[in-house]
Parts: sequence; structure tokens; C-alpha cells
Amino acid sequence: MNDGQIKLAILAGYLLLLVLLGIGANKLLRGTKKDYLLASHTIGPVLLLLSMFGTTMTAFAIVGSSSKAFELGSGVYGMLASGSGIVHSLCFYLVGLRLYRYGRKYGYSTQIEFFRDRFESGFVGLLMFPILIGLIIPYLMIGVIGGGLVISSATVGAFPGWGDTGAVPTWLGALTICLVVLSYVFLGGMRGTTWANAFQTIVFMALGGIAFYMLSEKLGGQATFWENFSQLNSQIPDAAASRAKVSQSTFFCFMFIPLSVAMFPHLFQHWLTAKSSNTFKLPVVLHPIFIMIVWVPCVLIGCWAMNEFSIGEAVAGKVALKSSNQVMPAMVNQFIGPVTGGFLSAGILAAIMSSLDSQFLCIGSMFTNDLVGSLRKEKLSDRSEILLARGFIVAIVAVTYGLCLATGFGASVFGLAIWCFSGFAGMFPIVVAAIYWRRFTAAGVVAGLLANAGSWVFFFKEAQWGADKHFAIELFEIKLMPVVVIFACTTVAMTVTTLLTCPPSKPTLDKFFD
Repeated sequence: MNDGQIKLAILAGYLLLLVLLGIGANKLLRGTKKDYLLASHTIGPVLLLLSMFGTTMTAFAIVGSSSKAFELGSGVYGMLASGSGIVHSLCFYLVGLRLYRYGRKYGYSTQIEFFRDRFESGFVGLLMFPILIGLIIPYLMIGVIGGGLVISSATVGAFPGWGDTGAVPTWLGALTICLVVLSYVFLGGMRGTTWANAFQTIVFMALGGIAFYMLSEKLGGQATFWENFSQLNSQIPDAAASRAKVSQSTFFCFMFIPLSVAMFPHLFQHWLTAKSSNTFKLPVVLHPIFIMIVWVPCVLIGCWAMNEFSIGEAVAGKVALKSSNQVMPAMVNQFIGPVTGGFLSAGILAAIMSSLDSQFLCIGSMFTNDLVGSLRKEKLSDRSEILLARGFIVAIVAVTYGLCLATGFGASVFGLAIWCFSGFAGMFPIVVAAIYWRRFTAAGVVAGLLANAGSWVFFFKEAQWGADKHFAIELFEIKLMPVVVIFACTTVAMTVTTLLTCPPSKPTLDKFFD
């Protein structure tokens, strides 16, 4: 077997293991919708920590962070990872814990059910559904593109005569990822998804550390790890070793991005799987530490790659890459042996797939609960709802895969993620107001959602549908990222409209503000 075939065999074995994990979880399914979607609220603190962390660590964190560090340097860590560690935990505590308590008390399965009940409005749910689905699709694209690139990069030379590199085509690798994730989500439901997330979180954290150590040893050429570490960091260009390539305004704007976790539908569903409120303690405390463990190696590997690769054409002896998305897979494949490289590629896939599965499951839950459930008078059986959920998941995955094909799998993972997170972050004022502001009205929610969706689409179009990577809004000679303006539009629209409309009814206020 050649190097590419060895890596392909390891990746195939890993994907098969995930399918078997789904089969194992299927044996424990109780056949009810509650068990399929929420694992019957049986998830403890360790599993909740691993599954929540795994579902927030996407191709954006592994592939995207290294590619952006390759372009901008180590300032990427401060720009995103530091803020994310703090803001994510605050969102879990201030938003997630409250929503969990409402969900357990009133039997919610999705966040839209909470909004519908909180504002006594079916229209709020019907409006929120297409907006959330519209934002989840680019989120899914991040994982599909990242997974396809990893498999393609890892299997170079596996099939001599196939294309230019003899690798598994990106489109085929991406399709395989979709089918594997669908299989264990369909078989195991939320329990299978949680198990898979926990397992894959352990895999990519452990293998990420090994990759970092091995790359430093290979590239540094010194006797010890710390000598290699110092040697490699001293070779990073001065501008890339600091925040010099990131302006103050951009650094500030990126602090809004982590607020997006408060409105992730798939994260809401993970919150509801917890056994009790106390289950949240461990994730709130350890999540920032886990982010540091994952992001530091990824960012530094991206910085080290500056001396090894160039984009487009080979420059000064550097190997040419088609795009910065390939930096992390290329570093692993170029400098690590086939067996270890195969396992490390599996670790990168683990990070990517640990988000896709949760997203697949949540869109099915939203379809049956928030669209079919609200429009249909007669209640469907649990079996029928599960089948409908699976059908809708397949449809959305097909649309996502079609969009990836249409872009030639060339969309920037980092750029696509930022646009996706900007939309979710723009809804942060809505969910916080729904929890803490008694006066907040249904009309205010509708105005905020329309302002959020309208401004997001407008700016996305102005940025040539994401093709313009440097798009910014200039205000008083300060360049702002779209997320700041989207956030402001949502806040102003919902606040003004709420103050001009009648407050919620007393029974609703008594129900949610006892």
C-alpha cells in the first residue's frame, strides 16, 4: 500500500467506527420522540461538556483558524479564541441555563417552541424557522467543504491516474462525510449524537496535541520540544507574531462573533439533554480551557506554515497551495508519516463531524416541532414525526451539498463561518431580552428578526455573496464588520417597536417571570 492508501484505510476505519457507535446507541433508543431528540434528559456533566464543546468546534476552529493565522498571524488567537472562551461560558450561564429550566419545566424540544410560548405567537415561530434554517445551511457548508478537503488532501497518491493528484475527489469525500453523519444521527438520535460528539472531542483534542508535538519536532530540528518550540516561533515574521495585521476596529468587531452561540439551535438542543441545572457547572468552568487547548496549536501551526507554503504559485522554494483552507491538512500530510498522518487527519475530521451531526438533528427537530407541529391540527405519532424529521434532514443536506458543488468547494471556510456567525450573533439581543426583559413584546421580536435578516442579506449581497473577504462598513472613518451593524439594527428595531406596542399579558409574565 502506498502512503495515500494507508491514510485512506485509516480514515475508512474511523468512519466505520462512527457508524458502529450509532448502531450501539440505536439499541438503547426507547422509541419516543423525547428520547430520539433529547436523550430523555439523561446526559451528565462530562458528556455535556464534551458534546457542547465538540459541537462548537467546527471546521472553522480547526481548518479556519490555521488558514486565517497563515494569512494574518498569531493575532487571530486574541481576535477569536480569547473572546470565545469567555463569551461562550457567559452565554451558557446567562442564556443556556435559563432556557434549560424553561425547557424542562414546559417540555420544549426547540428554541422556537420557547419563543412561541413566551410571546403567545405562532407567527413568531413561523418567521424564525426560515431565518434559522437559512443561517444553518452556510454553517453546514463549512463542515461539508472542510471534510471534503481533509479527505482529498490526506489521500493524495492513493489512486494513481485519478485527476492531477490521484486523491479521492473533494466532492466524493464530502459526500462520504454527509452519508456517515446521517447514518449515526438516524440510528442513534440525540444519544448517538452525544456519544459521537464526546468521542470525537477526545479524539481531536488528543490527536491535535500529538500533531502539534510531531510538527514542532519535524520542523524545529532541535533536541527537545521547548527548543523546537522556541526555534519555530522565532522564525515567524514580526508582523505575524503580533496583532500588527489586525486593526483595532477589526479586533473589537470580532468580540461580537462569539455571541452567536446563544442562538445556535443545535446548542439549545444539547442544553436540554442535561440531567439537571448542576450539570452546567463543569462546561461553564472548563470550556475556556478546552478552547485554549485546541486553538493555540492550530494558530501556531498556521503561523509556522508561512515558511513552508505559498498560495497560488511556488515562491522562494515554498510549496504552492490552491487556497489557505489547505494549510492544516497540508502540514500534516507533508511532514508526518502516513500512519500517524492518517490518524491525525481522522482527528481533524472528528472536529468537523462533531458539529455536523448536532446540526443535522436540530433541523429535523425544528421541522417537526416548529413547522409541521404548528400548522397541523392533528398530532402525529412519535414514529411519524421521527420519519418526517429524517426526510427533512436529507433534503437540507442535499441542498447544502448542491451549494458546495456549485461553489466548487472553493468557498473560504473562515469567511463563510464569519457570515454565518454574524447572523446568529445579530439575534443575541432578542434571546437576552426574551429572558430578562418583561416588557419585550411579540411585535418587538418580529421587528428584530426582520431587521436582522434584512441587514444580513443586504450586506452579504454587497460583499458579493461573501466573495469580498475584506468587506467592511465605514462609519466616521472607522471600518466596522457587518456583525456590529446587524447587531445594532436588531437592537434598535426590537427596542423601538416594543416600546410602541402593548406589553405581554399578565399570565405570560407570571409564567416566565415568577
